[in-house]
Amino acid sequence: MTDSHWPSWLPLRPSLAPLSPYGAPQIAADAALNTNENPYSLSAALTGAIATKISMVASTLNRYPDRDALSLRSALAAYINEQSSTQFTAAQIWAANGSNEIIQSLFLACGGQGAIGFIPSYSMHPLIAKVTSTNWIDGKRENDFSLDVESVLNQIKKNPQGLTFLTTPNNPTGEAIKLGDIERIAQHVTGLLVVDEAYAEFSDEESAVTLIAQYPHVVVIRTMSKAFAFAGARVGYLVAHPSVIEAMLLVRLPYHLSTLTQSAALVALDFKDELLSGVRELKAARERVAASLQEMGLSVLPSQANFLLFTGFAHTSNELWKLMLDRGILIRDMGLSGYLRTTIGTTDENNKFLSALQECLVKERS
Repeated sequence: MTDSHWPSWLPLRPSLAPLSPYGAPQIAADAALNTNENPYSLSAALTGAIATKISMVASTLNRYPDRDALSLRSALAAYINEQSSTQFTAAQIWAANGSNEIIQSLFLACGGQGAIGFIPSYSMHPLIAKVTSTNWIDGKRENDFSLDVESVLNQIKKNPQGLTFLTTPNNPTGEAIKLGDIERIAQHVTGLLVVDEAYAEFSDEESAVTLIAQYPHVVVIRTMSKAFAFAGARVGYLVAHPSVIEAMLLVRLPYHLSTLTQSAALVALDFKDELLSGVRELKAARERVAASLQEMGLSVLPSQANFLLFTGFAHTSNELWKLMLDRGILIRDMGLSGYLRTTIGTTDENNKFLSALQECLVKERS
């Protein structure tokens, strides 16, 4: 064992010894704006409907859940079809415990030929690759963190992998990739082109699900955690060719999605219009917060997600992060020198964030 932190009797895989568990800080704060959660609580009508549904299925909990989650997958297909004018069926949808399980399943089933993603991006992609013993290549973005299509094409030509990851809107930068650019990349990718669309509902760009009929090697990851304000329920899903879905069956754990989770998610989908109305409010708030940051003399990366990455302060990222926490505001230090990320919260949370940040900037500039 190369890391003395681990006891000698623990047969931990050597490749895991240097790693640390993933997780954003869970610290009490007046405004927790570090994990891109939807700040709006579920309505009384929705929570009541979930409670009623859970009560109805509670008597069946002595039995295993529907292992294929067919009702939920059908409902998710209907949702995607309504949003993107597509014609998917349950056979082209896979649901799991959050999009992270979807990512892990893709690595387990199809990671034998390696993977590439373009960083900075979602940090769980390379981490899950490491955990599943998948060779991972850090692809490069431009100096401003934007994604240049020609550069991407050159990199995948030099380093063809079984899995190529694109994240749109990208976390932590917020940039959305145009559908035409995704299609260009799809035309050159060997293996699967995995498009992670966790924040798709916040974007004005057309979803990559519309490419799957023509490009069956395109797979799209979605989640109910963000737009649906359902992070605590843990529901992610995959939209893909039926052959990809069949591959998920090879690596899924038995009965991996509980009866309670499936039931709650079905109710949330029934309330989709109510939940998506909150997305419109968050998008408007995102623009207001971005304008306020710019008025403070900061630079804000263009975002089509529910968060903003900003720079232009004199403190180090960690110093400013701590100063904000001292004022009750928890934001995210992504490890990018000179940058911090804030989630768009409620009006009250956004105002507290801006007030605290303004106070920090005045002190550092005085």
